[in-house]
Amino acid sequence: MRHRDPPEGLTLDEWWLGTAYSRLTVSRPLPLTNVNGESFRFSNIDLIQELVHHIDQYASGQIQIDNAIINIGSSDRYLVSSLIEEAITSSLLEGAATTRRVAKEMLRTKRAPRTHGERMISNNFNAMVAAEQLAREDRPLTPKDVLELHRIVADGTLDDESDAGRLQRPGEDRVFVVDHDETVLHRPPPAEELPERLAKLCEFANGDSTEGFLHPVVRAILIHFWMGYDHPFVDGNGRTARALFYWSMLRSGYWLAQYISISAILREAPGQYKKAYLKAETDNNDATYFVIYQLEVIEQAIESLRGYLTRKTAEVAETKQLLHNVSGLNNRQLSIISDALNDPYKTFTIRGQAQLHRVVYQSARTDLLALSELGLLSKIKVGNKFEFHAASDFENRLHALVESTKQQA
Repeated sequence: MRHRDPPEGLTLDEWWLGTAYSRLTVSRPLPLTNVNGESFRFSNIDLIQELVHHIDQYASGQIQIDNAIINIGSSDRYLVSSLIEEAITSSLLEGAATTRRVAKEMLRTKRAPRTHGERMISNNFNAMVAAEQLAREDRPLTPKDVLELHRIVADGTLDDESDAGRLQRPGEDRVFVVDHDETVLHRPPPAEELPERLAKLCEFANGDSTEGFLHPVVRAILIHFWMGYDHPFVDGNGRTARALFYWSMLRSGYWLAQYISISAILREAPGQYKKAYLKAETDNNDATYFVIYQLEVIEQAIESLRGYLTRKTAEVAETKQLLHNVSGLNNRQLSIISDALNDPYKTFTIRGQAQLHRVVYQSARTDLLALSELGLLSKIKVGNKFEFHAASDFENRLHALVESTKQQA
């Protein structure tokens, strides 16, 4: 407001006071309290209603987006790709050190992680899969479930392995949230309160609190906020919070959450993520700041998905047009050809394709060997497994295959 002109007859302080009071009159208390026992609050302002409407509107177009994904190849393939993207970017946001390409190769081939950064990413992928399974079970969330998600997130990444899957205990040095220069940004509640606070978080996540109707997307965002505020673990709080957000969205029927990566947007401006927390904490516990920020992040992630689907649909359609006279190729093989056209140096493995397309090992093996026999892929033995790469003159071979098919026809 300091950079804007107040209404005529008001000073900046009076304008702010009036605005703050009007927010209080429409706000509602939340079960979450700050370190002083004061309730956080949330205001369902017009902007929030507009943003959740956009999310609902797009999510209701399930047939359109499913068809777009099916036209590309298979919804399972893009579900796995999205889980991989979220696992990588969520871990990179927390400081994991590895390249995106190496991380994708590790997850798709299911090879064991070799570094601390790879372990973080592998754990995060497993946590997202576990959260998805938990949502499918459609049962109330328990503190035990949250601790198990943290155990998966933190497995093999902590100085003391016994810290995985447990809350910080009284007498331990509490973990603070600090800035890059070690400035303390947030002091979470004392460890003595953590068991009770986690139980209340689960009640809120399950909709058992008596706060009245709360939009499911807003509830999922507030679960994320709550876990970040309480910061109950030695490490892995952010990743656990994002896994719980993902669980809540899926449990509430927001299937779209399977295909978007909020961490990819958060990582573009991590400072804004921290500021959303700080604004909520410093302005009389008003969590509305964080809700607005996260809704805008979700909207950006949806737009990113739409753009991605548009590009991929066009790529696959172009490939299918090129290969329309070549019989016997399935959607998985068309997808491999499209990937090879986009990245001639890409490595394909049988296990990686089985994981990506969610098919059995034999089906993936048949797909790759058939493309190798057509001369499109070269097969190299590395250790005790085979790797497949686009042939050195891949595009020429592809066009030659098309022309040969035309002549035979």
